[in-house]
Amino acid sequence: MSALEKSPREAAPLITLGGVSQVFDTAAGPIRAVDDIELSINPGEVLCLVGESGSGKTTAARMAAGLARPSSGQVSFGGTDIWSMKRAEFGTFRRSVQYVHQDPYASLNPTRTIQQTITAPLLKHGVVKSKKEAAEKAVELLTKVDLTPAANYLPKFPHQLSGGQRQRVAVARALTLDPKLIIADESTSMLDVSIRISVLAMLGRLRDDLGVGFLFITHDLAIAKYFGWRGKTAVMYLGRIVEFGPTPKIINAPTHPYTRALIDAIPEPDPDLTKTKGRESLRSLEIPSLANLPAGCSFHPRCPQFEDGLCDGKVPQLVEIRSGQSAACHVVARDGVPEVHGAPKARSGGPGA
Repeated sequence: MSALEKSPREAAPLITLGGVSQVFDTAAGPIRAVDDIELSINPGEVLCLVGESGSGKTTAARMAAGLARPSSGQVSFGGTDIWSMKRAEFGTFRRSVQYVHQDPYASLNPTRTIQQTITAPLLKHGVVKSKKEAAEKAVELLTKVDLTPAANYLPKFPHQLSGGQRQRVAVARALTLDPKLIIADESTSMLDVSIRISVLAMLGRLRDDLGVGFLFITHDLAIAKYFGWRGKTAVMYLGRIVEFGPTPKIINAPTHPYTRALIDAIPEPDPDLTKTKGRESLRSLEIPSLANLPAGCSFHPRCPQFEDGLCDGKVPQLVEIRSGQSAACHVVARDGVPEVHGAPKARSGGPGA
């Protein structure tokens, strides 16, 4: 029995990033885009990876998908290092982990019809035995992603669809090989808000109906709350995980100053609740360059809790602050989380509720 075929009792996490780093050589010197992160996703679990642009989310996702080899550390699937797998095992891994890209306009081949887009992987990997069976399967998949009547979409080209429809086609294509994990990289950020909610609801239904796990990447904690309420959230800043825990705890009781700043940045339609926000002002709005990271905690030039000689001395490690919730902050690890009065509680809802 291979590592990919373990019994449930022996089953390892579906995918694990064990101390992985990614360093790029540039004219400005080595750039550490991802720095020694530890993450794991169990079958059927949702892990939201949250952070500003440039935080390393997509680089981490590409390593998880086997699209980029880490400079150090290990990516494991079913307990086996993917870069030590034999060709057949690696093929199984690549079919089991599917990627949905951010841009639905660029992720589909403009010269292929929707039918050709969906049936190509089915035929290539022998999931079906004939073109007729492939067409029937394409109808089934398009129906699963709420493109109905499916027969109307099969002969169309991507330019004949809206952004939301294209992203649904991309999700249907990701489902062709019956994946165990879908990596959704900002997959709703380019959609209108009304369309975004319907796509998130569709993804939530697929998660529940098919038992597929998700690595859900977003810069918006409100979206992470909506989709991953029953899962976990990891907050990234300049290549490192600065806070990790169950999504309800991250949203309702953030411990790291950066996470609290992200929560404060979520627009609040209620004027009375808006008055309770803005609990702490950042010292700077400028994000440091990865080519010239500050000493110690990389967030310290912006952090309202900065202490000279402590925060700029050494890199803080991720330590447990509350049960199941960890943060990488010298001040919080020493003093605990400062009490905040009047902070609004985020309510559960949406497909993650």
